[in-house]
Amino acid sequence: MKKLLCMLSVLALIAALFSGCHGAVQRNSYSLPDHFDTSRQYELTFWAKNDTNMNQVNIYKKAIADFEAIYPNITVNLRLYTNYGDIYNDVITNIATDTTPNICITYPDHIATYMEGEEIVVNLDNLLTDPKYGLGGSEVAFDAPTKDEIVPQFLEECKIGSSYYALPYMRSTEACYINKDMVEALGYELPETLTWDFIWEVSEAAVATKQEDGTYALNGQNVLIPFIYKSTDNMMIQMLRQKGAGYSAENGEILLFNDTTKELLYTIADHVKTRAFSTFKISSYPADYLNAGQCIFAIDSTAGATWMGPNAPLMDIADDLIVDFEVAVMEIPQFDPENKQMISQGPSICLFNKEDPQEVLASWLFLQYMLTNDVQIAYSQTEGYVPVTTKAQESTQYQDYLTRAGENNELYYDVKIQASQILLKNVDNTFVTPVFNGSASLRDASGQMIENVAKSIRRKQTVDEAYMEKLYADMISLYRLDQINATGLDASAFGPLPSTAVVLLSCIGGAWVIMGGYVLFGWIKNKKSQKSH
Repeated sequence: MKKLLCMLSVLALIAALFSGCHGAVQRNSYSLPDHFDTSRQYELTFWAKNDTNMNQVNIYKKAIADFEAIYPNITVNLRLYTNYGDIYNDVITNIATDTTPNICITYPDHIATYMEGEEIVVNLDNLLTDPKYGLGGSEVAFDAPTKDEIVPQFLEECKIGSSYYALPYMRSTEACYINKDMVEALGYELPETLTWDFIWEVSEAAVATKQEDGTYALNGQNVLIPFIYKSTDNMMIQMLRQKGAGYSAENGEILLFNDTTKELLYTIADHVKTRAFSTFKISSYPADYLNAGQCIFAIDSTAGATWMGPNAPLMDIADDLIVDFEVAVMEIPQFDPENKQMISQGPSICLFNKEDPQEVLASWLFLQYMLTNDVQIAYSQTEGYVPVTTKAQESTQYQDYLTRAGENNELYYDVKIQASQILLKNVDNTFVTPVFNGSASLRDASGQMIENVAKSIRRKQTVDEAYMEKLYADMISLYRLDQINATGLDASAFGPLPSTAVVLLSCIGGAWVIMGGYVLFGWIKNKKSQKSH
């Protein structure tokens, strides 16, 4: 019996260790130390993303160098990615092996998935307001912003449930970049506020200029796609918001598959059929078509403004393809001009919990440094981003930058500064979608429906009620949306147990059976012995 109990205990211990490796690593909640130990050396890893823009890379490098000069005992190692999807995938992989970075630029939708394991991502509630090491705290060795100096709407985007798990780094929205010359050549004038009806009407008028030789009278070329949308997930989400229709609830309830969504998809299908509308995934970057005089309305992030227009500092097409035209930068089209609705988006920064509280504190100090004026203003000037602090936005340096639009096509590129102004003027008109484990998949599904409908129309397939029913079912299955419960938890997120854990747990079950048989055998033997006496 003693041997069996000993064996059972060992198996239970091993199984616990193996099953603990499955899914996320479990840690204790983070407690901020009373003081930062500057006598020790810390080496941190910082995962960040750039748009192949060396100006952004150099800002990261300068920020790290300046921070290390303030804290010589902290070394920050930068790892750059070309897109947020790769960061997300690597973080998920590294959670299981306990090799996550210290600091990571990411999105709240992704953080919600990282949080499948308890205390993987540091809860920032207490850190934000700590008098010594909180935002702008007395022991912080540089001029960091306070919590009150972060734009409230941007800070609120980093709240998951009732707690903050990230801080905003940069913010953008979407803008419509317009070939104003083409609009006027068709006999139209740009309204004060773009509407969907206006864009569809002008786009259809443009494709109607196609001539017998295959060229378009409007631009004299064989190619014309009047309206191209870069991010179809944003397109669907914003259309639904403007219509007052459902997308998702705060508790993770999926509301996307409604009648309004279907109506929007039918409308989009109609304009794909005439070739008045296309998407980035089908055709390519809207900026490439816009700059070649082959597109009238190009909707992309304000962070992509440096690619838009014939004088854009960043360009993906040859010089001999560029067409000169006047660029107008406007808010995305609306269904109700009196009630503007546009998405707020942009990267945030989170911290990953580690065994050493001092290491996490060192990471927290670096996160704060990324919100200082020098970093915020410099990074916002690389694209049509907006600083996330009022401290930076209201600074003399940033205000001077905004007034110098058009001085040159590099730092003061007018389209880029106009794009930034769109968000600055519409902060109160922006919204964010609820964040929960599975919200990233829901976002993907919302855009994929537009892509599928557009591809089906181009392939001459019938898009009707039967098609829509199948489309809804396919999206739910593909993105596992039926496995997200009302609390936003993906029930299958952890997947099946590893085979090692299954074997060990089976052994434990077998040991219990043997032990039970041994006890039963002893009891029967004891009874027989009592009868014989």
